[in-house]
Amino acid sequence: MEKDLSYLHDIRKEYIKANLHEENVEKNPIDQFSNWFTDAINAKVMEPNAMTLATTSANGQANARTVLLKDVDERGFVFFTNYTSTKGQEIAKNNKIALLFFWPELERQVRILGTAEKTSYQESEEYFHSRPVGSQLGAIVSHQSARIENRSIIEENLERLTEEFKDTEIPLPDYWGGYRLTPHYLEFWQGGAQRLHDRIVYEKTDSSWDIYRISP
Repeated sequence: MEKDLSYLHDIRKEYIKANLHEENVEKNPIDQFSNWFTDAINAKVMEPNAMTLATTSANGQANARTVLLKDVDERGFVFFTNYTSTKGQEIAKNNKIALLFFWPELERQVRILGTAEKTSYQESEEYFHSRPVGSQLGAIVSHQSARIENRSIIEENLERLTEEFKDTEIPLPDYWGGYRLTPHYLEFWQGGAQRLHDRIVYEKTDSSWDIYRISP
């Protein structure tokens, strides 16, 4: 029986928390992001480092999923994954990707466009060994995105590997590691009353960042 979802038309929220002005933002988008990320932490946003990662398949199909930001500096935004996963395969074919942070508690989002490259082996290994043992084992057990018949396959492999590595360091799998998105475009969005949102863009030029406002 088809459900009536007409009430979707009436779901709306008025954004009133803050404004965003060109004269008040940082000259460097990474500094601006760091300020907003700190605000998200202080506001106790649930998983403030959760971000939507958008990639494109070989036939042009857009794809999106949530991943976690694990580092950010002047070089870009870092996340880790299985290189043989769907996202890894898509990045290998087209490394032009996008990230989206949404912090509803602050009525803010940040949209980032750029290119992705693998982090160094050293960076990937260092982060891998900083993870809980269970997460390290999970990276080995799961052939991410591959079709499996049932969950017991994973559980049995986890039990076997837990015993195998109980007294030794778990090696970094060669199919697992980081990506760094080097941004060329960032948009900082602050919700506004009557849907007149503030949208400030940083766009990379040859030697600096062009900062401008776009219409809501």
